[in-house]
Amino acid sequence: MLKIFANVLGTWRVFSCRKLVKGFDAQRTCTHLDTLMKKTSRILTLLFWLTFVSGAAAQTGGSWQTLAPMPTARQELATAVLNGKIYAIGGYDSSGTPTNTVEVYDPTTNTWTSAHPIPRALHHNSAAVAAGKLYSFGGPSTEVFVYDELTDSWSAVASMLFFHALTPAVGVFNDKIYVAGGANGGGGNSMQNQVEAYDPVTNTWTALQPMRDGRNHCGGAFIDGKFYVVGGRRRVHAFDSNEVYDPQTNTWERRAPLPTARGGIGVAPVNGELFVFGGETLFPNGGGEVHGEVEVFNPATNSWRSLSPMPTPRHGIWASVIGNDIFLPGGGIVSGFGATNINEVFIVSP
Repeated sequence: MLKIFANVLGTWRVFSCRKLVKGFDAQRTCTHLDTLMKKTSRILTLLFWLTFVSGAAAQTGGSWQTLAPMPTARQELATAVLNGKIYAIGGYDSSGTPTNTVEVYDPTTNTWTSAHPIPRALHHNSAAVAAGKLYSFGGPSTEVFVYDELTDSWSAVASMLFFHALTPAVGVFNDKIYVAGGANGGGGNSMQNQVEAYDPVTNTWTALQPMRDGRNHCGGAFIDGKFYVVGGRRRVHAFDSNEVYDPQTNTWERRAPLPTARGGIGVAPVNGELFVFGGETLFPNGGGEVHGEVEVFNPATNSWRSLSPMPTPRHGIWASVIGNDIFLPGGGIVSGFGATNINEVFIVSP
């Protein structure tokens, strides 16, 4: 592109001189002008290159890397980071069967190991780390289990007040786990706008103000003490909804909608912004589309921007963050069932 720009600029120099300068001194004048324009072209070329590179960097926003694949292909799973390692919990396997599989990825060695399975097979489940403990919950149950890393074992704690099946939004703030949306456990792909918070210290759940938009297959995270919930769906209707919850006032407020309505997304907070990956939209007459879009919400400006898409578009994913790295293992590569074991990381530019 740089060479093309230089060639175009050179052609313009010659054409302009011959058109504008005529007569006895035309050759001498054109030679003089050409020397001046060559100097100018170097500056213009440099400015063009700097503008192009900075624009490309802003569009990219980071870089993608492919990591060691997950041992078991799964989708509609949950992940969470405990002591620098990513736990991939439950989900559908490649046959569409719910699993109780727990596999652990170590970014420092780019390797996977197995942990003790969760007590029951789950899909569209959730996970979070609070007060130094890993919790598994949700899916087609209100049961909650906590993991002990030292003994590699799971034990039951207080059950949730509501069903949060079909993937709710989950966030952690002040060592409390917040859960919003999902499905209410009834027949069909029904919505759920109930919100609750778990306190590991008291082992209790507290009901909070419901969301304005009931939905499942959504995602969320805390940024600066507020809980953002984006996307999701109800039956085949995809949501672009973006709501924020303030724990101080127990109220919800609408923010700028997600540019690409979709459910089954991965959501992660990095550097005060909300990153939304992939997802799925369903067609009314069957089938659907798997998304690779990466869209980022800035709460300070209440605006979205698009970044480089996922190398492998997926839905039924969960995003986990270590530093500036967002890990996205597994997911579905086709609409409906199509579990993969691919493991990719998006490294956010500083």
